[in-house]
Order: sequence, then structure tokens, then C-alpha cells
Amino acid sequence: MRRLLQARADEVFVSTEASIEIRDNPAERRYEALVDGTLAGWIDYNPRDGWLIFVHTEVLPAFGGRGIAARLAARALDDVRSRGLRVTPQCPFVAAYIRSHPAYQDLVVGQRGTPVPRQGQDPRDADAGRELR
Repeated sequence: MRRLLQARADEVFVSTEASIEIRDNPAERRYEALVDGTLAGWIDYNPRDGWLIFVHTEVLPAFGGRGIAARLAARALDDVRSRGLRVTPQCPFVAAYIRSHPAYQDLVVGQRGTPVPRQGQDPRDADAGRELR
């Protein structure tokens, strides 16, 4: 069953003529971006108990340069948060997106769901930034 993710008012349009829909497609294990009903891009993930591993982001060439990957990443991460999950960003695009948007850094866990140190904290401090909610 596919779940349509709620769009933010400022992210509904890719351009003045095209609408974008972001949805979770658990059967395909991916978040999908559709532009005017046509698949434009996706983030593949592997589900784990309590978190998702984001492994690959792709936007089809015909839809490149429109900010679709960034919108897809933001909405996927918002959905992860709303479901009380965490994420391991193995995909370089998603990892870079999280680095440039610190509000999502609290969602990041390492392999096997282990917490990772947060930016600006000493990784040798066993207690800093390591609690999972």
C-alpha cells in the first residue's frame, strides 16, 4: 500500500506548470517523486527494525535541475521523523542533504541502529548526542 505524504504549501510546485507528489512505496522499498503523475525520481531504502537505510537517490535526466532530489529528501526525512524512525544515510546525496540541513541530524543512526555523534560534539564523549528517542 502506498502512502501519500502531505505536501508543504511551498513545495507543491516544481515549476508554475508541474505539480510534484512525494509518496512512500513500501512494496518497492522507496520514496517516489511524481511530476504530473510521472515517476521523476526516488530514494531506495532498506527497512530495519526502527530505522531505514537510505541507499540510493535517483532523478531521471528529463527532470534534473528542478530541485526534485532535495524535495524528495526533505519529505522522506519528514516522514521518517513523523513515524518515529531513524535513518542511516548511505546514499551520498541524502548524507550531504542532512549535513547541510542540521535539523535532520538527530534522525541519523549508524549501522545496526547505533547512535552516531552529532556535529560539534566530541566523539570520545560516550554520552554526548547518543540518546535515541
